[in-house]
Amino acid sequence: MDRFGNVLFENKNIENERLELTDKEAHYFLGPNLTMKNCTLVLKVSGRRLFFDGARFVNCTFELKQELKNHQQWVAASLKGCRFKGRLTGCDFGHWPEYSSLPGFQHGSIEDCDFSEARLDACRIMGADPTTFRFPKWPCFTILNPLERARELNSVEWPGGFRPVFVDGEYREPPRTTAVIFYAPTLAKRRETTEEAFKAVVERFDCIVY
Repeated sequence: MDRFGNVLFENKNIENERLELTDKEAHYFLGPNLTMKNCTLVLKVSGRRLFFDGARFVNCTFELKQELKNHQQWVAASLKGCRFKGRLTGCDFGHWPEYSSLPGFQHGSIEDCDFSEARLDACRIMGADPTTFRFPKWPCFTILNPLERARELNSVEWPGGFRPVFVDGEYREPPRTTAVIFYAPTLAKRRETTEEAFKAVVERFDCIVY
């Protein structure tokens, strides 16, 4: 760690190592020119202290020891064959170069990743084929290709006035969105309804994985 509290991982290849990014006072920077293969990264910091800059992760495991919220930095990372464990809320993954003009965001990608041991809520996959992923089971549910199915999804009444896909207005989904994942207990609490009410609607669509 330097005198500014920065921990830098850059300009190197790392294989078969376990890294613990848990210092609450540190800012962790992964990249540029970083490739990690078959590594385990233990994360216990807020999104404000975790930065990716075009880093490549191949067959790595991310263990989140605290909930990671509203972290868009994943779209500045290349993820292939990785596994996620823990809670993620409001996070985006994949190829979304329009998010930022910074170099690292132009190289973001995701494929063949496993989220089956994670709890995702209001998370999105961008610019990637969602059929290459393993998504978490119920009470999480994943809407595949939401923009293509928006009319169908929005044509039914969801519990508590929930709207699964926004195609216009301030909250519209970016064009690159290929999957959106929600966590039913959180939605039910927010909408003052029940998980069962959400599941009854989810079961009606073949574009939803649960």
